[in-house]
Amino acid sequence: MKTEKISEKYSCVAMCPMRNVIARFANKWSMLLLVILDEFGVMRFNELSRAIPDISPKVLSGHLKALESIGLVKRNLYAEVPPRTEYELTELAR
Repeated sequence: MKTEKISEKYSCVAMCPMRNVIARFANKWSMLLLVILDEFGVMRFNELSRAIPDISPKVLSGHLKALESIGLVKRNLYAEVPPRTEYELTELAR
């Protein structure tokens, strides 16, 4: 009986829109990447890597791609030799 009341009380938690927002930043690196990009503006991949020395390139790349896919980070790729890639916050992220 008591567990039914509890589940009824919190039934809207699964549908809460804030849950999706928080899930995007509830990992170890995403919020830190957003803060660094906000502070320094446009940054290249290696600059981000140096700014967070304890993140591996694979993890950094994955988080940047995830943030790009949800529209918080913009990736600019320049066709140069060697290739140059820059990252910056979008208006939505600001």
